[in-house]
Amino acid sequence: GPDFHQSLYCHLLCGLIFHEEIQLVSSTFAHSIVLAFRTFEQVWEELCDDIREGVLTSRITFPSVRSAMAKLLKPNPELADLIEKKCSRLSNWYGLIPELFPNVKYIYGIMTGSMEPYLKKLRHYAADVPLISADYGSSEGWIGANINPSLPPESTTYAVFPNIGYFEFIPLKENVEEHMQENGNVSFLSTEPKPVGLTEVKVGEEYEVIITSFAGLYRYRLGDVVKVMGFHNSTPELKFVCRRNLMLTINIDKNTEKDLQLAVEEAAKLIAEEKREVIDFSSNVDVSADPGHYVIFWEISGEVSDEVLKECCNCLDRSFVDAGYVSSRKVNAIGPLELRVVWKGTFHKILDHYLGLGAVVSQFKTPRCVGPTNNKVLQILCDNVAKNYFSTAF
Repeated sequence: GPDFHQSLYCHLLCGLIFHEEIQLVSSTFAHSIVLAFRTFEQVWEELCDDIREGVLTSRITFPSVRSAMAKLLKPNPELADLIEKKCSRLSNWYGLIPELFPNVKYIYGIMTGSMEPYLKKLRHYAADVPLISADYGSSEGWIGANINPSLPPESTTYAVFPNIGYFEFIPLKENVEEHMQENGNVSFLSTEPKPVGLTEVKVGEEYEVIITSFAGLYRYRLGDVVKVMGFHNSTPELKFVCRRNLMLTINIDKNTEKDLQLAVEEAAKLIAEEKREVIDFSSNVDVSADPGHYVIFWEISGEVSDEVLKECCNCLDRSFVDAGYVSSRKVNAIGPLELRVVWKGTFHKILDHYLGLGAVVSQFKTPRCVGPTNNKVLQILCDNVAKNYFSTAF
């Protein structure tokens, strides 16, 4: 269908019609699966009405989609009653997926890196259904296979496909003494470490991945940071750490997407006590005034008191443990962190913005660090701020 929201509604409706035949719930990214079931929470009663009457809701406006659905949708009051009963007895939608689809075997998709923040919600929907992280790939080509799919997504490692391309790895921690001996004292700090081959990586070290592929890429830097966790036979097993270019920095501070994620997880524990959750988040470096400061945007699932949100703001500030950030905060070279709580639905507007530019929802990733070149997304976030707080942690 031409409209994502209408397609998703029909997709959910088809899932309910064939609920006993569903054996797998999958999407490219975990975000899409969570989005689908968050949508289900909003429209489930309308879906039941469609099934009971055998008539598709008027919200679906495209004739080709209505025609396709008319072939599947017949009046079925028994199924509508069953779904209503199942949904009504769930506690805060826990275990929604196995309740709707009793024969589902597992849930599959990319769940590492920027998708990790959605795991908690996905587990809530999945209950005991296993989550299996997909293989490690990128737009530029495949890199590795998840050879231990029974492990939780947070522990997933990928064995590199040694014959799918030629891989090199730039060490992120170089041996300074070794480098000085090779290059003399002159400018070793400005010299990037030499890439190492597939068999020369060391367990426990972090690297940036370079790929030379059959498709024509030559020594292409993926921008992915990986950690070598071991070897499968002779090929390294990699754990995805973060994207290298996504970084919050003002002067000597360097905080990655992973650092941001850990800070948000720590602060989110404070609202979890009030049975609230962070639906989504992003960040920005505000240097419009001196000194510059970090801005964290949160969309929250319900109302939270000002006192708790002030403490969340302080917790976020304290959770960035990078030495450059902490020392800069102590001498006020970086200003107090700002937490901006946005209205519910703000991150949906960001999704709609990217869909309007031609993006595919299954490939969508929430921008975790909104730079100055991404004016439209920053404008959406800033235009939808409901409350804001400044840290008093330092």
